Amino acid sequence: MSRRARVSPAEAGLPDGGPRRRTPGLRREEVAVLAGVGASWYQWLEQGRDISVSPQVLDSVARVLRLSNAERRHLYVLAGLNPPAPEVAPGQREMCDGLRRLIDTWMPYPAHIMDMYYNCVMYNDAAAVVLGMRGENTQNCLVDFFTDALYRARSKSWERNARTVVAQFRAACAASPDDEGLRAVLDEVSAASEEFTALWEERDIEDAGQIRKELEHPLVGLLCVESTAMRVPARPDLTIVLHTPLDEANTAAKLEWLASPEGRRGAMYPVAG
Repeated sequence: MSRRARVSPAEAGLPDGGPRRRTPGLRREEVAVLAGVGASWYQWLEQGRDISVSPQVLDSVARVLRLSNAERRHLYVLAGLNPPAPEVAPGQREMCDGLRRLIDTWMPYPAHIMDMYYNCVMYNDAAAVVLGMRGENTQNCLVDFFTDALYRARSKSWERNARTVVAQFRAACAASPDDEGLRAVLDEVSAASEEFTALWEERDIEDAGQIRKELEHPLVGLLCVESTAMRVPARPDLTIVLHTPLDEANTAAKLEWLASPEGRRGAMYPVAG
């Protein structure tokens, strides 16, 4: 009812009704006509009665009431249906500047952002120094995990984490089984890595979450971090991966040194092993 009151007849393509209209928003009967449903049925929907509801009808009502993506998903929940996959609202597409500030503020700890196809959108300086992220190989984080020799040389936990990485990618594919973009990534990494193919055939599946990483950095030695993958509801197409130092191997202090002027000078001459 509150969302119906926010939509004027003019916005819905109807005449304003003149002075006899007592409310500024749409009447129930008008919503019903515009959505292609019966007036009584729509009234029962607003009243929360136990009626049969289809996703198609809810989408029609959401369109008429000009619901946002979040409001549309909430309408599904209220109707007892599984909500549709989150979408990026047009007004939220320009969040990249704010996300850049977020991962830069995470310094001196590594952070990067991926899209739903594991393509690297951006990364901070610590991710470059610690994880070896660089322009020539950060086109896809999944492919790089299995093919980047520098990262493989540094990662002491690669074999353990590879199984988790593949299982999480399978979960992403299972959630969008018809997505051609994910299929393209699967084909690319399968062609590039026999190790990936072997793990993929094991059919393990895990939700994205936290991964412990142990890295042997050429300048400071062992680093122990925990990566956390997070989604921003307003940008469900992006995943933010933040690395937090663990209380081992003096990791926090080492990361701070790597971000210092002295550490940056040393990192200008990276060593592969």
